Amino acid sequence: MSKPNTILLVLSICTLVFAIDACRKFDYKGGTVITIVNPPGFPVQTQFSNTSLTKERIELGRRLFYDGNLSADGSISCGSCHQQIAAFGTYDHDLSHGLNGAHSNRNAPPIFNLLWRTSFGWDGRYNRIEDVIEAHLNSHIDMGSNSSHLQHKLEQLNRYQPYFKAAYGSNDITKERLLNALAQFTATMVSAATKYDSIKLNLTTFTSAEQTGYTIFQNKCSSCHNEPLFGSDDFRNIGLPVNTSLKDNGRMDVTGKREDSLKFRVPSLRNLFYSYPFMHDGRFIAFSQVFEHYNNGVQASATTDALVKNGIPLTASEQTALITFLKTLTDEKFVKDEKFKPLQ
Repeated sequence: MSKPNTILLVLSICTLVFAIDACRKFDYKGGTVITIVNPPGFPVQTQFSNTSLTKERIELGRRLFYDGNLSADGSISCGSCHQQIAAFGTYDHDLSHGLNGAHSNRNAPPIFNLLWRTSFGWDGRYNRIEDVIEAHLNSHIDMGSNSSHLQHKLEQLNRYQPYFKAAYGSNDITKERLLNALAQFTATMVSAATKYDSIKLNLTTFTSAEQTGYTIFQNKCSSCHNEPLFGSDDFRNIGLPVNTSLKDNGRMDVTGKREDSLKFRVPSLRNLFYSYPFMHDGRFIAFSQVFEHYNNGVQASATTDALVKNGIPLTASEQTALITFLKTLTDEKFVKDEKFKPLQ
């Protein structure tokens, strides 16, 4: 056999072995399988279609989510920025904070209903929940860890092995298992127990004021904030004045395309009364600021979305009615649910 063919054969075998090994990472069939049933009206789930969610993996992820040992200096956990009281966003900072008081250039978005997403991050650079988790673990601003160091660190703690064994069939602590467990826990963060959801199930009805606000929402907001998730995986430039100190080009930083300049994900309007401040950089802390932006503050540019280029004017009474409707998107059960709190 010629030398080039020999090299090709070796590479093919290595690729096959790697692929088989990757498939075996989660082939353990033990554990209690958990099925998350779609809330009525929700679209088809897009995450974890080929991987079993199990009680043991979710519990492991829950332990890891609140463990500061996942950060380089032990001070930052996933739960430090994603707080249940804020619908797993950050209510006390405009920009997310990390190691040594450093901060990123974006607000930590609330994390719920991830099972129905096709991309993650304000600019959509991640396609899987695991990818965005790994990025924050490795970020020198957020948690400053790396997979090999973190694996060794958790092994030295000498308390996680039983949980990894229950979840994956052996004591081995690996990056893939770590990311999978965290992703499984966050995937269970489903918010679909609002008054709006009850109305859609014909269990109750809108008040007159709520119905007025709902009609305004449907006429002026629903083109971007699609029901029932009230957000989307679309990216739009809504004409926010540029914060030159942050140097954030939005979606363009991912695609490299000028037409994506200053475009950011359309966020969900669910749980707004817990998940403020608003916008990708947390610049607004009050609804009045958001309304003022759409009334008079939209800055037109080459990429400003046509739906907002001329503003979205709302009278004072329309603003009041819209706020009344948005309150029906608040999920009190979700922000107080015991199954999401730290394990003792």
